[in-house]
Amino acid sequence: MPTTNLSELVDELLSGTRPLPIIAAGVPVLRQPALPYEGQLATDQLDRLLAAMREAMHSAPGVGLAAPQIGVPLRLAVIEDPAEVTAEVREVRGRVPQPYRVLVNPAYEPVGDGRAAFFEGCLSIPGWQAVVSRPDRIRLRGQDETGRELDEEFTGWPARIVQHETDHLDGVLYLDLAETRSLSSAQAVSDYWSQPTPAAAAHSLGFPLRAGADAETGPGPGATGATGTTAP
Repeated sequence: MPTTNLSELVDELLSGTRPLPIIAAGVPVLRQPALPYEGQLATDQLDRLLAAMREAMHSAPGVGLAAPQIGVPLRLAVIEDPAEVTAEVREVRGRVPQPYRVLVNPAYEPVGDGRAAFFEGCLSIPGWQAVVSRPDRIRLRGQDETGRELDEEFTGWPARIVQHETDHLDGVLYLDLAETRSLSSAQAVSDYWSQPTPAAAAHSLGFPLRAGADAETGPGPGATGATGTTAP
């Protein structure tokens, strides 16, 4: 998409309804790799877009939001998680507070072989969650909104949020990676599967837990605490 069209798209978006509406699964932009961000937007325009994304993420509420989720095909995402959870959940899921962060052109790779399985949700698939097994430690590379290079490791729930949002930029939704038999309405998760781990859900719904995942699970980045997600 030409730079001028992207700039016009963002201006039109920012002049419309607030908070920005979040696009639901089925719209092509969610299934197409986003374009690398290479300065297609003026600095003030980028700042306003990121502020609007943060507002939409908070309003949802979620803990992450990728630009394609508001119809902008650029490799941009925002994350922020106050991690207002119990001590048990924090311990089991590795869910610790994450300050507001902007990810520009993010890419990640696993560090080690450890994996963790949690219920995960998505603001673009409202009302549903499913168990996803993911690497529990990753290395993130990319930039922030000022162009500063990022090269950091994330573990636990923060690693899940980063993976979920970066996947969005590659046209991947969490359901592509999920144990399909675990698919549950948000109400069912609240009523039956709110335990710190997904072991009970795996037993009752009949899906496998990957090695190393037995002790970790929870509403994923997409429900209260979600990444493009509702809360992970």
